[in-house]
Amino acid sequence: LMKQEIEHLRNVIRQHEYRYYVENAPIISDQEFDALMHQLIKLEAENPDCFDPNSPTQRVGSDLAQSGFEQVEHRYPMLSLGNTYSEGEIRDWYNRVCKDLGVVNDSQFIEVVCELKFDGTSISLWYENGELVRAVTRGDGVRGDDVTRNVRTIKNIPLKLTQNNISQLSTLNSQLNVEFRGEILLPWKEFERLNAERERNEEPLFANPRNAASGTLKLQNSRTVAKRNLIAQIYNVQITDNSSFLTPHSSLLETHSSLLQWAKQLGLPVSDTTRVCKSIDEIMEFINYWNVERKNLPVATDGIVLKVNSLNQQKNLGFTAKSPRWAIAYKFQAERALTRLNSVSYQVGRTGAITPVANLEPVQLSGTVVKRASLHNADIIASLDLHIGDMVYVEKGGEIIPKITEVDNSQRKADAERVIFIDKCPECGTTLVRIEGEAAHYCPNEIGCPPQQKGRIEHFVSRKAMNIDGLGSETIAMLYDRGLIHDVADLYTLTIGKLARMERLGEKSAQNIVDAVKKSTEVPFERVLFALGIRYVGETVAKKLAAAFGSMQALSVAKREELIAVDEIGERIADSLIEYFDDMRNMQLIERLTSFGVKMEGKVARAELSNKLEGLTIVISGTFEHHSRDEYKAMIEAHGGKNGSGVTSKTSLLLAGANMGPAKLEKAEKLGVKIISETEFLEIVK
Repeated sequence: LMKQEIEHLRNVIRQHEYRYYVENAPIISDQEFDALMHQLIKLEAENPDCFDPNSPTQRVGSDLAQSGFEQVEHRYPMLSLGNTYSEGEIRDWYNRVCKDLGVVNDSQFIEVVCELKFDGTSISLWYENGELVRAVTRGDGVRGDDVTRNVRTIKNIPLKLTQNNISQLSTLNSQLNVEFRGEILLPWKEFERLNAERERNEEPLFANPRNAASGTLKLQNSRTVAKRNLIAQIYNVQITDNSSFLTPHSSLLETHSSLLQWAKQLGLPVSDTTRVCKSIDEIMEFINYWNVERKNLPVATDGIVLKVNSLNQQKNLGFTAKSPRWAIAYKFQAERALTRLNSVSYQVGRTGAITPVANLEPVQLSGTVVKRASLHNADIIASLDLHIGDMVYVEKGGEIIPKITEVDNSQRKADAERVIFIDKCPECGTTLVRIEGEAAHYCPNEIGCPPQQKGRIEHFVSRKAMNIDGLGSETIAMLYDRGLIHDVADLYTLTIGKLARMERLGEKSAQNIVDAVKKSTEVPFERVLFALGIRYVGETVAKKLAAAFGSMQALSVAKREELIAVDEIGERIADSLIEYFDDMRNMQLIERLTSFGVKMEGKVARAELSNKLEGLTIVISGTFEHHSRDEYKAMIEAHGGKNGSGVTSKTSLLLAGANMGPAKLEKAEKLGVKIISETEFLEIVK
């Protein structure tokens, strides 16, 4: 009896979850729903033998860290779609489909399902006997990561399929094995909340909801995933060959739209915006409508997906090597908005680079309110011929800070003041310099300019440098402004007593910072060299220099020709190093760091796995499923290859991931550089 009562309560809660999260039409208050959930939690706790991993109570996640994600092979490959950007290309695709299917009479038509292309991270949901058993990311299309534990926390994904308003399928759960595919999304509202929280915690901001959703799905702590309020949208159904199901319900297998409708009846989140179109004009009407109306949606979209509705016609059309012939994605142009330029301010970076920022009349763009836009440098300002008060077009192509792309000169006032790039540092008043061949202006006052010093300290403590936890930008600014630190060496003079007296820092936080500073003396020499923030000396260059010279002493006295002789060290880097070590203040800083025990020597230990990539220069672009970019850089070096920073005529291979920049792709194709996928690269080095 108790088991029946618990199961009945679970079903009641599932029905309310469906009405709330899928239909957006709750019939009870939040308080009443919470009361039902608390009752179920209490009954399950009192009856542990009734535990069910798919109970609604399991959506909160767990604090237990996962050891990693198991790689799972997809039952059917998750292919990508061909992209198009114009009405003409849509018409060409439609005409090609008609021709391939033998439809040549204008009175005939091919039904096409038009769906919004939600901008998230792809997921495959496997249900067996009506229960969620596995959730797998797209991965490379053949294999993905098992993220079931995290997906169970997403409230609009049913853990158990239900027969909502379809009595004819009342015995379905005991028979059905099915796979649903869709997108995991982070709504704009949650994206803004999450970034505001990260900003308060002095953590890097997510660039866009897609990146945030993808990163969240790969977190090791499912309780954290649950707090981020991800949602899902389903766009495809794959039914396992199950004769007990197919016979009475074979009509479902006739069209894509009927499968989507059935999925929605089972409790899956399917968008109400989907439409079956019966002509090219209806398709274009759908595209034009949503190109405007999508701005009012609570989630990010980046296009429209078109699919031939008839499953039999899909089968006849078949696939190319990379994508189905019966589907195509129309990508929206980057969204832009018209607003007023109120003023231009200037920011000073840690290297002294001056970045102009346009301060705008607030405007809605891609789901967020935009108040600022990057102007990059003096040349951009000049090319736009900006004046204060101009009406300007801003675009947001996925980044946090949008850019101005065009000025509406017709609305400019006669007395508008032209924007002239500053000639003195806005922070310390030093006359700016512009290095020949570079677009940026710099403040040369490296030691006395506060933003530069704070920026250098932030860089020094960062994870890839000295990895000193507990010192975010706000804390560093507070310590600098109070005179407790003036440069990176002063970090090693901090004590618990000094720190504990600061605002927002208690004894425990102070102890953690002091311990992290002490631990940083174990950081290897190549990372210390990178942490100093010498201009043009990034991670890769620092490793090359550490391997070649072995100590700060040897590097500091190296001649120009000796530096240039090192692999990938050009004249610009060599001159920057010589200039850095010629400054007595920098040498004094290195002496102080040495006295505190920071490592100033040590050869780089490289794991030589093979020479499979010997002689090859490889450029990495995009995001990857199996390893991080840093891990791929390490693999390239471990197999004898070189990492390139940009595509040139000397580039051997371009390792292309998802969301790769179009500029690199275009340049690689123009230069004839071979482009390989993540899967192909791993095949080479395995």
